[in-house]
Parts: sequence; C-alpha cells; structure tokens
Amino acid sequence: MTSPESARRVQTESPWEETIGFARAVEVGDLVLVAGTMPLAERGVLEGEGDPYEQTLAAFGHALDALKKFDLGVESVVRTRMYLTHARDVDEVSRAHKQLFDAVRPAATLVVVSGFVDSRVLVEVELEAFRGARQS
Repeated sequence: MTSPESARRVQTESPWEETIGFARAVEVGDLVLVAGTMPLAERGVLEGEGDPYEQTLAAFGHALDALKKFDLGVESVVRTRMYLTHARDVDEVSRAHKQLFDAVRPAATLVVVSGFVDSRVLVEVELEAFRGARQS
C-alpha cells in the first residue's frame, strides 16, 4: 500500500486550496482523486453564471485538467459526484455529464445540497480516476 507521504499532489490557482489546506488532486498508487471543483476560472471568475449546464461543463473541465497532470483523461474516470443547489437543474447537469462521460459510463452520484461558499455557484463536482481503467 502506498503511504500518504508518497502520494503525488497537484495544486491549482484556486484560493480555496491554500485557505482550507487541500490539494486539487491526489494520486495514490493507481487511483487519482480530484477534490470538489467549482466552475471558477482564474482569480475566482465564475464561468456560466446562472447556467447549470455550462457550470457543469466548466467544473468537470477543471477537474479533468487536474487529471492531465497525471497523464490521465476522461477514459480513466471511474466515479463522478455532482452536487447542485436546485433540483430543477438535474436535467441540465445530467445532460452535461452525459456529454462528457457517456462513452465512459462511470459510477455517478448526484445530490442536491443547500448551497456553496459562493452563492452564485450552482454545481460542484468531484471525480475519481483509475490508471489502467479499461472500457468493455
């Protein structure tokens, strides 16, 4: 088993990583875990304001960018989690998820939550990837 000291970590420009003390992504052995990711560009600029579909694409885009640091892509994703603030947005969030992951079909969780630290954010996502994941 890989020890926490030998885990590889990726940091981004997110101010939350420094404030809270976490890494955007952590690789332990063949598993890469990507932390909760919001649709925020550099300097905290919100992408897709008011649009759950665009926010989902942006958030997963940032999460997938973190995977690239480990030479992994969408084909390695085995689990996704989507947190959204309004049940009315389920269809749009699901549409974005399907667009990105339909060919991969990871295990997925979608949960409605009461809110995020930035009230403009409608969606936050997480993903897990496995090095050597194969599609059947």
